[in-house]
Amino acid sequence: MTADRLVLRDLLPAELRRGWVVDGTCPDLDLYSLFRARQIADLHRTAVIDAKGPLCYTALDRKVRSLATGLRGLGIGPGDVVGVQLPDVRGAVIADLALAALGAVALPFPVGREAPEAVCLLRRAEAVAVIAATEHRGVRHADDLSTLAAGLPHLRHVIAAGRPGALPHGAVALAELLRRDPAGFVPARPDPDSAARILVSSGSEAEPKMIAYSHNALAGGRGNFLASLIPDGNPPRCLFLVPLASAFGSNGTAVTLARHGGTLVLLDHFTADAALAAVREHRPTHVLGVPTMVRMMLERLDATGTGGELPAPTALVLGGAPLDETTAAAAAQAFGCPVVNLYGSADGVNCHTGLDRTVPPTDGSGVVAGHPDPRVAEIRIADPDTHEPLPDGAVGEIVSRGPMTPLCYVGAPELDARYRTPDGWVRTGDLGYLDGDGVLHVVGRLKDIVIRGGANISPAEVERELTAHPQVRDVACVGVPDPLMGERLAACVVARGTHAPTLASLGEHLTGRGVERRKHPERLLVVPELPLTAAGKPDRAALRKRLTETGALVQKTPGTRSGHLLTGPGGMNAAGTAPPGHTGRRADLDGAASARS
Repeated sequence: MTADRLVLRDLLPAELRRGWVVDGTCPDLDLYSLFRARQIADLHRTAVIDAKGPLCYTALDRKVRSLATGLRGLGIGPGDVVGVQLPDVRGAVIADLALAALGAVALPFPVGREAPEAVCLLRRAEAVAVIAATEHRGVRHADDLSTLAAGLPHLRHVIAAGRPGALPHGAVALAELLRRDPAGFVPARPDPDSAARILVSSGSEAEPKMIAYSHNALAGGRGNFLASLIPDGNPPRCLFLVPLASAFGSNGTAVTLARHGGTLVLLDHFTADAALAAVREHRPTHVLGVPTMVRMMLERLDATGTGGELPAPTALVLGGAPLDETTAAAAAQAFGCPVVNLYGSADGVNCHTGLDRTVPPTDGSGVVAGHPDPRVAEIRIADPDTHEPLPDGAVGEIVSRGPMTPLCYVGAPELDARYRTPDGWVRTGDLGYLDGDGVLHVVGRLKDIVIRGGANISPAEVERELTAHPQVRDVACVGVPDPLMGERLAACVVARGTHAPTLASLGEHLTGRGVERRKHPERLLVVPELPLTAAGKPDRAALRKRLTETGALVQKTPGTRSGHLLTGPGGMNAAGTAPPGHTGRRADLDGAASARS
């Protein structure tokens, strides 16, 4: 262990943490102890199903103890941070539990994150080791990290998971550690309120944010979230379409296994076909993913005409991006179960619409996020500047505090100062309001706006309305730089069917749904699929880059596909300038003047 290890300080008042233990909201046990209790209670229950088949709790526990013994032999112990970059396979679960058993702190991040970003995470967290795949989908993560390890002063070991012949120079083989004798292993008993896992969020910062969570915050706060979606109280069978290494995926090992004694159904890489096959074969009680993934699955069902063949789960839980009514209704019909709209983030907020309705309720002002659950996270609305609470119905910043509240940001005191209040509330950066019935409505983000000629446009609002367009299967709206207006709104669309929509048809649709003219997209990028980040969310940065790189394209005719950029109102061409003989200025400035009035 390092003498100058990074300090992870709890910014929540200690009396609140203790109160949630006293009233039974949090279990007051570390994650490995919780898992071990589940294993003893049902020795042969299936814990994990992946490409290798099923693995029961007892076999999983043996592998966990073996790995923990091997890691302890490398000098890894309580409080040490260990990075984990593995696909969704049993090895990721074994690593999670082994690190918990040692009292170490897991720093999982999804495969697909490039080596420089991974190195940045490991450096800022002062990680002493990293467990990485030798090869996944053509990327050699362990090799890349081994090459760059010299620039990480705290990193002592790169542990490679994969074929022995592909082992990078100087790396330790994960397979060797898994062969250690587990018989003599004695687990640590870390304080349940100490750090267990660091969640990584891309957020809106220049670098990914890292947020430290305790054992109690994961098993207690996040565990209570999943408990509210298990009406019969039986151990759940959860199909995770999102990576376990994502914030959403933190409901996997810590919650599904350790807290609830359930089964994890894992895909090492998401495809619509693989996800649908897993639903049919393994009959999960809960399917957890993001709306874009479900839209891909729905399109695949439409294409194959097999929509009636899915066994109905208890719930389809969708988060990570706004869920529109069209997708929710289609998913509820296809999966034959309630669709749950989950509003949450790695920063410490959670609210969902529950199982009472098959299709989540909607309104015209934003996303209905449901009733906040104080056993997970209490939510209030505050003035973004003064931080004072606002009355019901008033729009302000959503702030959260409760059993799932994280300890702090990792290695970033400036983020603690910006996003945490002195009494422990987390500032989400999201805008919303609580109605008279205590239901949370999310209307946008403080930062995620497009400023066109001094007027603010919410991409989320426009996306929500465009998903109801008959020729739109999926959409993400982003701002692109413009020399005249500062920014313009671009719609990146996946077409439904063989004909893509035009900007004119999108504008007509938005007008019909009451969206002001100044908020209409002025650029259109038609793509076969939305690119996804490593965490499974729409990759808006990649879309912005593509839009700027296509600035030299000439205007295309409506109905084209394959990533063509079409022009918007005012006669502007794809380069963001007016064609010869047309300034475009009158339409632009009129729109800006209208927005300011």
